[in-house]
Amino acid sequence: MADGVWEAAVADRPADAAGRWAVVTHGLHVYRLLVWMWIRSTLAYRVSFAMTALGNFAASALDFVALLLMFSRIDVLGGFSLPEVALLYGLAGMAMHLADLLMGSMDRLGSRIRDGSLDTLLLRPVPVFAQLAADRFALRRLGGISQSAVVLGWALAHVDVAWSAGRVLMVPVMVLTGTAIFGAVFTAGAAFQFWAQDAAQVQNSFTYGGRAMLQYPPTVFARDLVRGVVFVVPLAFVNWVPALWLLGRPEPLGLPPWVAFLGPAVAALLCAAAGLLWRRALAAYRSTGS
Repeated sequence: MADGVWEAAVADRPADAAGRWAVVTHGLHVYRLLVWMWIRSTLAYRVSFAMTALGNFAASALDFVALLLMFSRIDVLGGFSLPEVALLYGLAGMAMHLADLLMGSMDRLGSRIRDGSLDTLLLRPVPVFAQLAADRFALRRLGGISQSAVVLGWALAHVDVAWSAGRVLMVPVMVLTGTAIFGAVFTAGAAFQFWAQDAAQVQNSFTYGGRAMLQYPPTVFARDLVRGVVFVVPLAFVNWVPALWLLGRPEPLGLPPWVAFLGPAVAALLCAAAGLLWRRALAAYRSTGS
């Protein structure tokens, strides 16, 4: 397809705020319809769905089993007790699994670019992002979400915290903030694949790899690594920074206490930056020529 046609296909966006909001609303509507289609398809085979969800639950639980085995030999890890580490584990797992459920299919973009199937999505009168995010919506990932929720519930019941209204509210805020941060990383990673075309593993290193790192206390990592996940790729706002405030622990980098409340702002900035990167990458796409 000629360059001019592609530019028209991806750059036909309303300039006014009302028009942009209409596009967003339409995209969400399309996303809901596509998700519902995949859910109905999945639930048509209920036994298969139950088995895969249970398998997902069990596979996710293996990481926590490893933590339990570790704590069978030690009392603390980096100065953190088992309930405190379980809190970090549950928060990171909930956020990552929710983002994976909502838009985990974005990592398939590289293969779509290589085989030319992305061109088909561009020709449809619906947002490409909504189509990609909802593609093959994997309801089985509820197993991982459930497993993280169980661990998080246990941790909240056993962790030594002087609960107040603010601390109670911080827990769902951390889950939602973490989901948005991981969602932004999924989006940025997908946008990067427009140029790299085979960078799914790079994206996974920041998503799945980031979750694996955030399951452990920041005190077990080098200070330079902690600085990187606070100031460069701010995954620390998924759970490390706000959880330290929740537990009444000092921040290893010496940051002021009010930084713990910046999670929603950091998530909003990351989502905005990822959105701009996505639009730029999509506008630069020139098809495979096949």
